[in-house]
Amino acid sequence: MQLQSLTIDRQTQPLSIDVPSPSFAWVVANAPRGTTPGGYRIEVARSMAALAADRPDLWDSGLVAGDASFDVAYNGPPLTPSSRYYWKVVAHTSAGNASATSWFETAPSPQQWSRAQWIGKPPGGSLAAPLLRRVLTVKNGLESARLYVAAGGYANVSINGKPASDAVLSPDFTNYNKRALYLAHDVTALLKPGSANAIGIELGRGYYGLTNPNVWHWEKAPWHGEPRVRVLLKLCYVDGRCEFEGTDAHWRIHDGPTVLDDVYGGETYDARLELPGFDTVAFDDRNWRAAAVLPAPEGVLQAQREPPVRVAATLQATTITRLPSGSYVFAFPRVIAGWATLAMQGKAGDTIVLHYGEKLLPDGSVDDRDDHHYFGHGLQTDRITLAGRGVEHWHSRFSWKGFRYVQVDGWPGSAPSLSAMTAQVVHSDVAVIGHFSSSHPLLNWIHTAAVDTVLNNLYGIPTDTPMYEKNGWTGDGMLGADMMLRNVDADTLLSKWVRDIADARNAEGAPLLIAPNPGWGDVRAPPWHAAYVLVPWSLYWQRGDRHVLAEHVDGMARYVDLEFARSSGGIADTELGDWVSPSTPADGGNAPEDKRIAATAYLYRMAETMAQIERVLGNDDTSRHFDAMSAQVRSAFNQQFFDPAQGLYRGQGDEGVRQTHQLLALDFGLVPEAQRRRVVDALVQAVHAHDNHLDTGALGSKLLLPTLTAMGHADLAWIVATQTSFPSWGYWRENGATSLWEHWKLDARSRGHYFLGSIDDWLFGDVAGLKPLAPGWQRIGIYPALVPWLDHAEADTMTPFGRTAVAWSRSRGKLQLDLEVPVGSTAEVHLPRVAPEGVTESGQSLSTLKWVHGLHACGTDTCFELESGQFRFSAWTVRSAAAGRD
Repeated sequence: MQLQSLTIDRQTQPLSIDVPSPSFAWVVANAPRGTTPGGYRIEVARSMAALAADRPDLWDSGLVAGDASFDVAYNGPPLTPSSRYYWKVVAHTSAGNASATSWFETAPSPQQWSRAQWIGKPPGGSLAAPLLRRVLTVKNGLESARLYVAAGGYANVSINGKPASDAVLSPDFTNYNKRALYLAHDVTALLKPGSANAIGIELGRGYYGLTNPNVWHWEKAPWHGEPRVRVLLKLCYVDGRCEFEGTDAHWRIHDGPTVLDDVYGGETYDARLELPGFDTVAFDDRNWRAAAVLPAPEGVLQAQREPPVRVAATLQATTITRLPSGSYVFAFPRVIAGWATLAMQGKAGDTIVLHYGEKLLPDGSVDDRDDHHYFGHGLQTDRITLAGRGVEHWHSRFSWKGFRYVQVDGWPGSAPSLSAMTAQVVHSDVAVIGHFSSSHPLLNWIHTAAVDTVLNNLYGIPTDTPMYEKNGWTGDGMLGADMMLRNVDADTLLSKWVRDIADARNAEGAPLLIAPNPGWGDVRAPPWHAAYVLVPWSLYWQRGDRHVLAEHVDGMARYVDLEFARSSGGIADTELGDWVSPSTPADGGNAPEDKRIAATAYLYRMAETMAQIERVLGNDDTSRHFDAMSAQVRSAFNQQFFDPAQGLYRGQGDEGVRQTHQLLALDFGLVPEAQRRRVVDALVQAVHAHDNHLDTGALGSKLLLPTLTAMGHADLAWIVATQTSFPSWGYWRENGATSLWEHWKLDARSRGHYFLGSIDDWLFGDVAGLKPLAPGWQRIGIYPALVPWLDHAEADTMTPFGRTAVAWSRSRGKLQLDLEVPVGSTAEVHLPRVAPEGVTESGQSLSTLKWVHGLHACGTDTCFELESGQFRFSAWTVRSAAAGRD
C-alpha cells in the first residue's frame, strides 16, 4: 500500500500557490481488498529535514478521523509569500498506515510584485511583435531562481539563449479587465552564477491586442491594447538572501521578425529581420530603445492553476500532392490543432505562404475559406519571407490552427520532401485519465475521435473549433464537461473557465454566449447560459469540487432568479435551441422545433440543480426557494407542452415528433410518473420514424442513447449508435473522418468540434457500465448493458479517490467481469441476466466473500454492493440475450 498523486490545490508541486488556505489531496493505491480510510495527519514544514525528523515547524493537523482524502484545507499559520514548504501526509486505513511527502511554493506578495512593472511598446508604432531584453548579474552561491511571467497577450521568455519553459501560447487568456494570469518557472539551471545573464522576451498579441476585425469584436475588447508583460525574477542564495529583479523602463525593446501575429489570421514573418542572439549577453543592443512602462490590465493578477499550453506531439506528413498551380499540399494522419514546422531553403526575399485547413476543395487545394466573413484580414494563413541563410526552420509562435492539410505556395527550388514539414499537436497539457475500448471498431473510433477532438479544443478554455471560432461557447462546454472530466484532467481548466463565465456576465447577472468575452453575445439563451450552473455541478459530481460551488453560488442563484423572473408563466425562451440537428443547414441552425421547450427544460434543470447546490452548502432556506421554483416550472412545462391525447411533448412549429423534446422531458425528470411509459414509447416511435436514426442536435444527442438504455431500449440505442448512413457517427467515419464534426452533414463547416461527441457518456456509463453514483465517485455504478452484439468492453478513469475500472467479456454464455474500486469508494454492481448463485469470484461463491454485501436477485439480474479492491467475477447467463447467441 502506498500514497500517490499528492497534489495541493489540485496541482502537483506548484510553484505559485496564491490562496491563503490551499487544499491537500492524495490517493491510497495498491491497498488490500476491503481497505477503508480511517483518517489522516498532515504536517507542513519549512524544510524536508524537519519533516524527516517528525518535527513540523509550521503546522501539524494531528490525527483527524474520517474518510477525507482530497480538498483537505490547510489550517496553520499564514504562509510566507514566495516560499517553499514541504508537506507530509500519513493516511490511516483499515489495512494500516501509509505516508508520502511533497512540496509546494507560494506566490509572490503584492509588495514583491511591486518590483516589476508592465512594459511593452507604446501605441502608434508598427504591428510587429516586440522583442525585449535585459542583462543582469547573478551573484555566486545561487541556490534557486524563479521566474514569474504575466502578460497581456502571449510572452515567450528565454534566458541566455534557451527557453525559460516549454509552455507556449501562454499565459492563458482571460477577461483581462477582471483578471490576468501569470506562470511560474524554475529557471535555476538556466542562470550562470557569478556572471552576467540575459533575459529575452518576444510578445504576441493573443486576445489582448488582436487587430484583425472579426464578428465578435475582439479588436474592440474593453481591455484592448498593445501586448505587455510583467516579469519578476526571484534569486535566492545559499546564505539565505533573496533578491527580486523585475521589468521596468531599463529594459530595451526592438521590433522583431514577426511582422504581424493574429490568433485567427495567422502570422507574417520576415526572417531578414531576425536578431540572432538577442537573448544572450553578447548581443549589442545600442540601437534598441527603452521599453515603455504601460498601464496594467485592470484585472486582478492571479497565478494560473490550469496546465499551460504545450506541444504534445509531432506528426509526420503522409503524402505530398503537387497542384496544377505549382503549390504543394502536405497531408497529415488526422485533424489536429497546432501548427506546422517548415524546413526550407531559398534566396533572401523568397516568400512562402502556408494555408491550413481541415479539408480539401474539389480541386485538391486546402479549404481555408472564410465563407461567413468572420474576419477582416484572412484566416489560418502564414507568410514567411526567407533570409537566404541556408536551410531555415520556422513555425508560428502566437497563433494556432485547426488542420489536417497545409498548402504551400511559393516553395523555392525543387519539390519538397515529406520531411520538409512536420505538424505539432498543441493544446493545454492535461493528462489523459480515461480510456475506453471494446470489440466493436466503430465504438473505439468514436471514443478516440472524441478525446482527440476535445484535446484539440483545450486552450486554457474549452473552445468551439480550433480553425474558425476558437471561442469558449458556454453551451458547447456545458455539453462536453462530463466527457472532458472523465477523459482528461481538466478540472482546473474548467474551474478557470467558470470564472471566465462569471467575469463575462452582463449588468443583470446573466452569462454571455462566450467566455472570455469582448462584449459580444448578450442574448437570452438558457440552454447555453446553463453552463454557469451545470459545469460547476459537473465539477462537483466528477471531481468532488465543493470550492467551485461555494465560489459561484451567489452569482448562479442571481442568474437563475433572473431567468425565472423573465419567464412569463414559468415558460422560458431562447435564441439557441437544439443546434445543428440533421435537417438544419450545414453551417448551423436551430432544429425545426419550438425552442421554448429546450429553454424551459433547462430553466427547470438549473432550478433543480441550484436546490441541490444550496443543500450541499448547507443553505436550506435557499434550497427550498429553488425547490419551489423548479416545481412551478415543471408544472408550467407540462401544462404548456404535454399533449395528453398523444402522450408526448410538442410545441409550436414542430416538424413531426421531436426526439429532443421527449429526451429533455425524460432525462431532466419533467415527465409525470404516470406518463413516462407513453413518452418513452413516443420517443421510440420517433426514432423508428427516422429509420432508427437520430434526429437530434447538440442538446438531444447527449441524452438520446443513455435515455433509451435507461428506459429499457438498449437494443435500439445500439442500433442508432452503430449506424453508418446519414445521420450518424458512423457516417462520418465511412467518409474518412478522423475527428468529430460540427454537423452531421458532409459539408459541415468544422471538422474539429466535440459537442456532438457526448455519445462518449454512453460508452462509459452504459456500454462499459462505469458511472458515478455520488459526488467525486465516492459511490460507483457498475451497470454494463451487455447488448447481444458486443463481446467485450472496458473503461477506466481516475477519480479523486484513485483509479476505477471495469472490463467485461463473454464467450459461449460465460461472462467475466473485472472491477477496480479505489479506497474511499464503494460500488453498486448490476449484472444483467445472471442469477446470484451462478456468480463466483476467483472460484468462490459471492455469498462467502466479506467484501460483497446485499447480494440479491433483481429481476433476472444480480445486484450487490462491493468494497474497494480489484476483483474478477465469473457467471453464466440465465437468459439468452439473442436467440442462438449464448
